[in-house]
Amino acid sequence: MDRIIEKKKGIKVAFTKKALPYWFGALLVAFIIWLLVRDNSSTLRVNPETLFISEVQSGEFNDYIRISGQVQPMTTIQVSPQEGGIVQEIVIEEGSKVKAGDVILRLSNDNLDLQILNSESELAEKENILRNTLIAMEQQRLNLRQESLQLEIEVKKLLRKYQQNRALYEEKLISREEYLVAKEDYELAAGRLELVTERAEQDSLYRSVQVSQMEESLRNMRINMLMIRKRKDNLMIKSPIDGELGLLDVVLGQAIASGTKIGQINELGSYKIEAQIDEHYIDRVTAGLEASFERQNEAYDAIIRKVYPEVRDGKFKADFKFSGEQPSNIRTGQTYYLNLQLGQPEKAIIIPRGTFYQKTGGKWIYVVSPDGGKAVKREIRIGRQNPQFFEVLEGLEAGEKVIISGYDTFGDNDVLVF
Repeated sequence: MDRIIEKKKGIKVAFTKKALPYWFGALLVAFIIWLLVRDNSSTLRVNPETLFISEVQSGEFNDYIRISGQVQPMTTIQVSPQEGGIVQEIVIEEGSKVKAGDVILRLSNDNLDLQILNSESELAEKENILRNTLIAMEQQRLNLRQESLQLEIEVKKLLRKYQQNRALYEEKLISREEYLVAKEDYELAAGRLELVTERAEQDSLYRSVQVSQMEESLRNMRINMLMIRKRKDNLMIKSPIDGELGLLDVVLGQAIASGTKIGQINELGSYKIEAQIDEHYIDRVTAGLEASFERQNEAYDAIIRKVYPEVRDGKFKADFKFSGEQPSNIRTGQTYYLNLQLGQPEKAIIIPRGTFYQKTGGKWIYVVSPDGGKAVKREIRIGRQNPQFFEVLEGLEAGEKVIISGYDTFGDNDVLVF
């Protein structure tokens, strides 16, 4: 006999096999809704005692950077020998005070000594040649003078004879041939006298030119001699100014070429500060910017006098001069730490500098919740910075608290639970 199966009603229907697909559908919808509304933030539990937490402030941002610089003399003169040689004696040691003209080094140069001897020998030889030439010229002049005197006397005698024969010939007392011979003898002697006189004049002019040339040659040789002797004086390296011998890089017996830098003289009384600045600030650092520093509890001011355009190893150089008094115990090579003012103080949202910047690059930061139970990652935008603070342009409000210590152990977690 068949049994009649009763149809389930009410809540019992939900537990039938026919209701299973509906159960699966409901569970799937619930799971999807959970995925949509759940908090996807990854969390990490941390000990708040190991963190540095600071409050965001609204205050005055002082736009300056901290740089280090070394004291250098305002004027430095390079010491280089004008004449090469071997270091024979070091008269003044490095770091000593010097006066203008003080001998610093003595060099020796055998080749230069040999040149001086050869030059002296050539000069003596030239002087002897000139002396002998002058003697020979004077002797020739005297010979011409003697010949001229003799011819003058002979011309006078022949002139008298010619005049006498002419008178006798006119009176028909002598023959015409005898008269013509007397006339021709006189004219020949007169011509010879004229030639000797002309030759004496030409020799005089030639002697004058030759003597002048030889004397000019001697003068040049004497000048050359003086210049070589002056080169000998250049073997003594002297200080050009009063100051301090700041560097002397030589040893006894060292061979030094002409023009080689062997040291420098620092002019005392006027100093500058040479600083190396990160190239990040090259567009903002210009001549005229002010800086300040402290030395032995005293404040001093400086100003940029020159900015060098060349960048090396990511840094460029700038020279500062003192705009007021300079430290009394200032020494070349001392290191000063300056605060270089890049702009005027302005009102801004600021946070203290921290090692978090190395991880985030200033793009985000952990912000502590108002109840202090956790910290949540938040995007921010940082602008200028100085040795104490970051300027926050976006993402934070005054009064909020942030974690400024390092983030290396936090991984990529979005939430830190204390």
